[in-house]
Amino acid sequence: MDYIAAVMGLLGGLGVLFIGFKVLSDAIEKLANERLRSWFSKTSSTGKLAGVGVGLVTTAIVQSSSATTVMTVGFVNAGVMSLTMATAVIMGANIGTTVTAQIAALSAFNFATFVLPFAFIGIFMTMIFKNDKVKTVGYILGGLGLVFVALDVMSSSMEIFQQSEVFTQAMMSIQNPFLLLLIGLVFTAIIQSSSAVTSILVALASTGVTIGGGGNSVLFIILGTNIGTCVTALLSSIGANTNAKRAALIHLMFNVFGSILFMIMLLIWNGDGTSFMDMTFATWFANAPTTQIAMFHTFFNVVCVLLFFPFINVFVKIACFIIRDKKAKTPKEIITYLDDRLLQTPSIAVMQAKKEITRIATEAMGILRKSVNSFIKKDAAEENNIREEIDKINESSKRITEFLVKLSGADLSYKDEKTLSAMHEAIGDVLRIADLADNMLKYTRHYINDKLEFSESVIADIESMCEKTEKLFDESMRAFNEVDVTSAVRAEQIETEVDGLKKHIVDGHIKRLNEGSCQPQSSSVLINLVGNLERAADHILNLAHTFDAV
Repeated sequence: MDYIAAVMGLLGGLGVLFIGFKVLSDAIEKLANERLRSWFSKTSSTGKLAGVGVGLVTTAIVQSSSATTVMTVGFVNAGVMSLTMATAVIMGANIGTTVTAQIAALSAFNFATFVLPFAFIGIFMTMIFKNDKVKTVGYILGGLGLVFVALDVMSSSMEIFQQSEVFTQAMMSIQNPFLLLLIGLVFTAIIQSSSAVTSILVALASTGVTIGGGGNSVLFIILGTNIGTCVTALLSSIGANTNAKRAALIHLMFNVFGSILFMIMLLIWNGDGTSFMDMTFATWFANAPTTQIAMFHTFFNVVCVLLFFPFINVFVKIACFIIRDKKAKTPKEIITYLDDRLLQTPSIAVMQAKKEITRIATEAMGILRKSVNSFIKKDAAEENNIREEIDKINESSKRITEFLVKLSGADLSYKDEKTLSAMHEAIGDVLRIADLADNMLKYTRHYINDKLEFSESVIADIESMCEKTEKLFDESMRAFNEVDVTSAVRAEQIETEVDGLKKHIVDGHIKRLNEGSCQPQSSSVLINLVGNLERAADHILNLAHTFDAV
């Protein structure tokens, strides 16, 4: 019965460990969301070494190399990250994930006892303080406290097994290196967390349980966990595009090749009392078996990155050779920057949603310009193409809205919640711009079918009004993307000029009507056309003020 209770305690501790790391990583991510957005927004323009840094820091924050890799697969699938950069990020993620083992190893030291009350202090802070940042800090402390509570429960649960001769003999009897590697691989693939398996090894080590009789035995399990953690990325690549599948394969190749190299080294350097472990980490950290495991985990991943970093392009070429491009051409995806895999990191997902709205807004402005050009040229040849593009914008807006709804269910900061709300309004403005472009196609059709005539000066004024609207769009999108107050002010000034041009065109037309020099039947077409263009300018200006209240 005691052993059943111990197993239940181990499973309970493992559950608390998952919750603790989840609370900790979510809170740190929320606190560092602006930094995360900044790092990932620069990955396309920075070097490979910077990509390693981004992967390392991000994984240290989210406490999961699997989460970072899945997110990277999402970026590649969305087409916003190159395969080369993704490889660098994945390498960095492998180093970043070792932070978890280092935290777990700290539980063996006396000062860890003083971290346990953080679970109470942190949650108490979230209950009494209203400030969002203070509450986030509270969750960080609470999550950290839960991690050490979990490790303490797991270690206590394992103590009874340490006293069992049957159990200790069973652990020591598993000495086949390939079986040990397979154990690490299978357990990690099932749990989908190398950090959790490593934490269990740390809990065992803290109670004095020796796996495989000592030496390099425990290290073979760690090598297995590094292969097993690739399962999550491989699963996430199902249904993704070719490059995303390649990114998942590169993750697998990196870990498998590294494990093979270390496996060979550990098999060669594996004498009794003279093994790699005995002569390195067991000597350097003689009285800290938990630290020995954590340090090897870090050492393995750092060495693999140093060895393979110069061969990033080789990894990419191998992946491209194994997973070939599909011969059949696939239709262009409606969505460019979004992928559901990005929902694992809400702050990054918010940034990508903003990029997607910018993209469809730019397309809407392009459609508006094409519609005005059709009128100016008195040519309806582009009407069908323009309507197809409008349909794509409508479909894109639905997909973005669905993504935002999913994202709203994530644990967002107060600022990101307001940003999401503002984005919904921005999508509405973009749709109205596209609708107004559609209206202009109807006026062009009337212009042609009713054989109307407009003077060169009127056409020139319409062209001038459209050019002003394009300048307004440029300033508005600068304000939208950079939350630039100066650009928003300039946008307001240009919008006022657009209003003035509309008034000038309408007043001139009325004057010509009174003079009898203009066709009365042209009134509705011209007035509605410039009226729609002026309304489009209003919606464009709204985009400049999207995030004023955020």
